[in-house]
This record gives sequence, C-alpha cells and structure tokens, in this order.
Amino acid sequence: MQFEELQANIMDKLAKRLPAYLSYHNASHTAKVVAAAAEMGEAERLSEEEIILLKTAALLHDVGFMQNHENHEELSCKYAQKILPDFGFSDTQIQQVGNMILATRMPQAPHNTLAEILCDADLYYLGTDAYAEDADGLKQEMLKLGQIQTDTDWLHLQIKFLSEHKYFTSYATVHQGGGKQKNLERLLQEQQMVTQKGSHRKELVILEDAALMIVGVLFAAIALKGFLVPNHFFDGGVTGMSLLIHEIWHFNLGIALFMLNLPLIMTGYFSVGSRFAIRMAIAVALLGVALHFLPEFALTADKLLISIFGGVFLGTGVGLVMRSGTALDGIEVIALYTVKRTSFTIVEIILGINVMIFSIAAFKFGIETALYSILTYFTATRCIDYVVEGIQAYTGVTIISAKSEVIKYQLVNKMGKGITVYRGERGFLPGKFEISNDCDIIFTVITRLELRRLKNLVAEIDPQAFVFANTIKEASGGVIKRKQGH
Repeated sequence: MQFEELQANIMDKLAKRLPAYLSYHNASHTAKVVAAAAEMGEAERLSEEEIILLKTAALLHDVGFMQNHENHEELSCKYAQKILPDFGFSDTQIQQVGNMILATRMPQAPHNTLAEILCDADLYYLGTDAYAEDADGLKQEMLKLGQIQTDTDWLHLQIKFLSEHKYFTSYATVHQGGGKQKNLERLLQEQQMVTQKGSHRKELVILEDAALMIVGVLFAAIALKGFLVPNHFFDGGVTGMSLLIHEIWHFNLGIALFMLNLPLIMTGYFSVGSRFAIRMAIAVALLGVALHFLPEFALTADKLLISIFGGVFLGTGVGLVMRSGTALDGIEVIALYTVKRTSFTIVEIILGINVMIFSIAAFKFGIETALYSILTYFTATRCIDYVVEGIQAYTGVTIISAKSEVIKYQLVNKMGKGITVYRGERGFLPGKFEISNDCDIIFTVITRLELRRLKNLVAEIDPQAFVFANTIKEASGGVIKRKQGH
C-alpha cells in the first residue's frame, strides 16, 4: 500500500478542486483528521496495516465534496474504489476503507474499532482549544449552503450537537471529553447572554412603543381640543364621524370615539392580530381619557391656521401611535375588512367614507367649514406620512453604465455608500436587437438630499449612463448613511 504517494495525490486534488465556499470541509480539515486518526490508532496499538487503512479512510472521507456536498460519503466511497487499486490496495482493504467512510455519515454509526476511531477523529475538534475557529468555518459553510439562516440558528445547533454527542473510543473520551464540555459551557453562557440581551431589547421596545403611544395620544388630544372642536372643524375617518356625532347631538367626543372604534378593534383582532387590537384599544381608551380631562382651549381663531395646524397636530399624533404598532383611527380596519368582500380598493373605500363625512359637514355646517376640514384632513395625512416614513425619506437608485467599475469605486469610496451589484445584459436597441453585452447593474440606497450629488457624480463619469430612482418606504441595516463625528 503506497500511502505516502496516495496522500500527496489526494491533498493536491483537495487543495485545487474543492469549492471555495467549503470553509470547513477543506484540505486543512482532512489533514487534521488524518493526524488525529494516526494519533488514536497508535494509542490503541493497532497494527501497521490497520493504521494505514485508518489513515487512508481519513484521507478520503471528504473527497466526495469535490463533486457534491450532498451524499458526499457515498461519492467518497466510489472515488476510493476507483483510485485505490492504483496505489496497491486490495479489494478487501478497499471495502474496509469504504465501510469506515460510511460510518462518518450523520448520525455516526461505526461497527468496529477502526470506524469508531475515524468517527472520533472526524469530530476531534469538538474538544480542542481551536474549536471556536473550526466551528466558525463550519458556520460560514452552512450559511453559504442555506443549511442555517442566522447566528442564533447556529448557536442552538451547536449546543444541541455538543450536548448529544458522545465519543466512541476511550482515548477520545479521556483526552477530548473535558475540552468538549468546556466548549459546551462557553456556548451555554453565550446563549444566556443572547437571551438576556434579547429580553432587555424587548423591554426597551415596549417602553419605546408606550412612549410613542402616549405622546401621540397627547398630540391628537391637543389637535381636537385646541383646534378642531372649539372651531367646529372636522377630520376624515372615524375621528370625523365622532366629531359629527359630537357636533350634531352634543354627545361626549371621547365616548363617541371609543364606541365607534370598538367594533373595529374587534374586527382588527381577527383580520390583523390580537397584539394590534389590544394596543388599539389602549390607545383609543387613552385618547378618550385625555379628551375627558383636557378642557377646550381655542389656540387661534384664524380658520387657515386651524385647518393647517389642527391637521399637523392630529397627523403627528396618529403617526406616532402608528409607529408604536397600532392605530388611533379604525378606518383602515374598515377598509381591510371591506376590501375582501367588494371589488373596491382600500383607497376607494376610504375615499368613499370621507366623501360622506365631508358632505354631511357641508350640509349641516356650510361649504366653507367642509372645505377647511378637507384641508385639515389633507394636512393630517401628509404629517402621518412624514412621521411614519420619516422626513428624510430614502431613495433606491439603479445605475446601468458601461463604466460601472469607476462608478462603483466612486459610490463606495467617495460617497461612502453600500452597493449591490446584479449581473445583467444591456443593448437590444430598435434596429439592433441582436446586439447586446454583459453589464453590471448597480443598486444603492441614498437619502433624497443626496440624489442630486449622485446624479452629478454619475454624469461626470458616464453621461450616457441610465439612472432611475424610486422611493423606499423604510430602510434599515447596511450602509445607509455615515454617522456624524462629534
């Protein structure tokens, strides 16, 4: 058996032919398994032939990865059957090597001492000080293959595997068992820290949502008691209905708001979710309480200021409550419920409800009041958009250019932007449809204040570049904007 020649041949092929994404099952891993197998084989006082067979199985146990990461054990066995006769191995010896390789398939199932040693050598790293480094390589590999999705998935998988794993040989149990237990304890501590961090983060989110809800309710209450109610102005949606009931029949505004929203809260429970419904009930109840204790105080008698700033305060309040994960006005719930049963869109349903409200207001209180109320409603909706989406809206920009390399460099190094590059094909012009060429399609996210700068930068590099932009409702993570230094 010509093991040295075989080893040189296989290690060279592994280094050249294994896919680059295999950050764990690579030539280095194979070398470590061969060394561990030889160490344990000598400790078990195996014969020279048995040690060579054991080292051969360790050398070949992952060669199947050169073809496919799935069923690599079977592929490794077939490769062994093909190549080993050229290095002086008999059919019986090749069969022994194949049985050892198959025993490493998860869950491991060794049937003799040689297979037990190979299985322990394959997972020898579990008890070493280099565990964290090797495990990180395996994590990156599994992420590439889609076998795990997040760091949390990986942490849970490690803990489960180390908790259930048992070495087969007494040598590995004695020499690696203690190290494996230390690595498991470290992972358990990490899990505890992650859990505590998640718990603290959850508490902070709850407090943040509660603060947004309270401030939003106060803004809405000031809008109603300081602008709209004293001047007999109206709004759209359920708030507008409540104001109509209050003005026509002098019914308590807070109670009217809560009663009209109550069936919508129940509808939201089934159509949106219990969390949304509970938070909406709390928000509407808080607004009712605020309206009960807050006296009327006309901040101005100017109708234009009333309609504009009443809408600003009301829209800001509703928007802040929406940022907390719920709603202060159930008209969207009406629309969601109705759209499933009619051919109308949500926009059409909301528009129809508001037309009815403002028509009644015009009939009862005059066309001028209705028109000012429409301005209030429009201002409120704009403020809601600003509060929910952010004043500094983000813009997604797509750039197609023959000078994409220069543009990529400038975007990253001059503007400090993160980019994503798609592989595309450009050309297909009228009269020249058959002519096309490969190109990079660049996508980046910027603030709308940076849009002019980006267009100027691209125009300087390539005046013929095709650039188009679209508004992004919300963006987080990545390199969106640089932190300002202080």
